[in-house]
Amino acid sequence: MMTRAKDPVDTSTPAVVLKFDPNVMHHGGLGVIRSLGRAGVPVYGVHEGPWAPAATSRYLSGRFFWRPSPAEVDRVLLGLQRLAEHIGQRSVLLTTDDAGAIFLAEHGHDLRRWFLFPDPPQDLPRRLAGKYSLFEVCRELGVSSPRTVIPSSLAAARAFASDAGYPLIAKLTTPWTKGSGLRSTSVVASREELEAAYQTCAASGAGLMLQEFIPGGPGHDWFFHGYCDVDSTCRPAFTGVKERSYPAEAGLTSLGRSVANEDLREQVTTLLVKLGYRGLLDLDIRLDERNGEYNLLDFNPRLGAQFRLFRDTAGTDVALAAYLDLTNQQIPPGEQVNGRRFVVENYDPISALAHIRAGRLTPRAWLASLRTVDEAAWFARDDLRPFGLMCLRMGWRLASRSFAADRGDTAPDRIRYRPGRGASARGQAFTGRPATPRPRPQKEETRI
Repeated sequence: MMTRAKDPVDTSTPAVVLKFDPNVMHHGGLGVIRSLGRAGVPVYGVHEGPWAPAATSRYLSGRFFWRPSPAEVDRVLLGLQRLAEHIGQRSVLLTTDDAGAIFLAEHGHDLRRWFLFPDPPQDLPRRLAGKYSLFEVCRELGVSSPRTVIPSSLAAARAFASDAGYPLIAKLTTPWTKGSGLRSTSVVASREELEAAYQTCAASGAGLMLQEFIPGGPGHDWFFHGYCDVDSTCRPAFTGVKERSYPAEAGLTSLGRSVANEDLREQVTTLLVKLGYRGLLDLDIRLDERNGEYNLLDFNPRLGAQFRLFRDTAGTDVALAAYLDLTNQQIPPGEQVNGRRFVVENYDPISALAHIRAGRLTPRAWLASLRTVDEAAWFARDDLRPFGLMCLRMGWRLASRSFAADRGDTAPDRIRYRPGRGASARGQAFTGRPATPRPRPQKEETRI
């Protein structure tokens, strides 16, 4: 169990994990499935297809195969209504990407009869997730952040680079929309790379933002994970250090460590109250050693992929805290557990290789850093199938650079359902009728 024996979790309300991002190798959803599933909560996942690694978790009560597009508002609303009707009762809805958080804030009002989810100010998730709009929010509230510009021309981009110096950080202004051919965040080290990034974004119609590069290094890259209730009180609130990232120097955490930082915690929780923020959040922050200030780099208004790094002394992580609060249960008091380490197995070797080539890491030091890992994104002794399938997919990608399942075979308006392995263990799959035990229930498929 995830909480103390004297504070058992009421698991009568199911949870649905919703993801708009088509990346099947996203590990945040798997973390939610395991966290809530181990606590006894019936969990239903929305997956790109049956070959998504998270779809094979033993902790799923059911799996919906669907690739919703947030641009098709009416279809998504109808699809979520169908999911709710199939489950048969009101459920907690947790999103794992920016697009989902923005969609629920802007279009989720009519879904509240079927789902429980946070209720932030309608325009706030989009403002915080947008890279330039976040810079504007920081400027309004006096929060430290890097110098930032949206260049109106290639000449303007060159002028900013001349003033700020290389390297620069290039970001897509709306990273939840795809198709530019660029990563949402990348390091630009030269005039040639800057021109290539600008031309790529211009050709695809994607917005490009340039940001001053703040020198990092060990102990400079921090992140913050938390959950805010209806009063914008953030509890739990966790801080950690990003030891390696993918891509190196500018990307998601591939190796992280839980480290309490009271000054940073106070700064962030004060900001959240000013914003009137509600729900899950994941922030990237860099300490500028030149002036001792913490700079807010990214504000993700949803669950962070590496949230399983953190838990408190009551055994609560942010996903479980959200479930407890949304189902009107008390979040047990607890303090952050320090020193935990988290690794993303499919990304950290790539990040480490970049550091080794740059002379910042040795192979021996990399292997030593893995010996003290407490939790992995994919590997879990009690839930091995997602790890095995992740390894197969990564091997196939390396061999072919193409995998048809990445494109998916599910139309946006077609939803397929299969019971998960967790359904047979409970005997009731929340479909409105008793579940019939079958030798392999995960193969039974229904179109809804």
